[in-house]
Amino acid sequence: MRAYLPMAAGCAALALACGSAVPAAADTGPSVAFRISDPRITESSGLAASRLHPGVYWTHNDSGDGPYVYGIDSATGKTVARITMRGVHARDVEAISLGPDGDLYVGDIGDNLDGAWSEVWIYRFPEPRQLRDQTVDVTRFTVKYAAGPRNAEALMVQPKTGRVYIASKNDKGGGLYEGPAKLTAQGVNVFRRIADVPWVTDGAFSPDGSRLALRGYISADDYRWVNDRPRLIGSLALPMQPQGESVTYTRDGRALMYGSEGADSQVWREPLSGADLPDNVASLPSPSASGSASAPAGSSPTGTGGTSPSKAKDGGSGSNGSKAVGLAILAAITALGIGARKARRSHRDRQD
Repeated sequence: MRAYLPMAAGCAALALACGSAVPAAADTGPSVAFRISDPRITESSGLAASRLHPGVYWTHNDSGDGPYVYGIDSATGKTVARITMRGVHARDVEAISLGPDGDLYVGDIGDNLDGAWSEVWIYRFPEPRQLRDQTVDVTRFTVKYAAGPRNAEALMVQPKTGRVYIASKNDKGGGLYEGPAKLTAQGVNVFRRIADVPWVTDGAFSPDGSRLALRGYISADDYRWVNDRPRLIGSLALPMQPQGESVTYTRDGRALMYGSEGADSQVWREPLSGADLPDNVASLPSPSASGSASAPAGSSPTGTGGTSPSKAKDGGSGSNGSKAVGLAILAAITALGIGARKARRSHRDRQD
């Protein structure tokens, strides 16, 4: 959201000032995969890797845009399709995910006015088979939380069960909420809290359903999905972005793609290896079919998009360098006052 930009920019500057604490990225490490060059997309708030069109990523703007979803070619950064959701009056669209049914799920789930919205919505429509501008019919699902309204920016569809999960966002952390076994367009779908999570701006299941990645502005966590519940493994490497709002796995499950809001925003590719890989990655499409774009000429892991701290597993403690940066950033945020960052919205997020 644009309202967070000053805070995020300040955090990025602080991280650079603490550069000695951030280890240098390896040559084979994270890189800028592509830039979203469409001037209509200034608040990219979610990412989903296409299943039908290798190398295409679906995204959308935050609040203030119409009922649009955009298909981006990662090889060029160009928009290859704009999908208009018929009859939808988008309020605060924050997330997008692809389900096992081949449908795209769009989460109109933001609520920054201190729990002002008694209900939020999810829109579902089949992933378009043709990449062109078109208008589609959608199924609309009404969502409420068992414990009252929540602000949320992350919606994830489990690729094995099709169950929908939402991660709420709060100054002091959030919760992971589980929807009913099957969403219904008749009546209300009640989501219930099943786990505590950190401050989350987006999340994604791995294509095989064995992992759940949750990201915030300054950290990302890796969870193993066991018996329909998350089990924390540790931290994930995360590029320092001006306003990191989105994450998705590549189609082959061998990398994470991290997006940011802003005009001409960069999408970073973080390769996965060893213990970071999904459990059943060998059963997924080969890397050559994933469509992951290589970094454009002149880009580097330490380019203008930011730097990438190292990661740590088995407990999520992170390296001393990345934790030092994280603590410094959190201290700066606290000193400045969390509430001051909401220039567009005058109320704090509801406490979970």
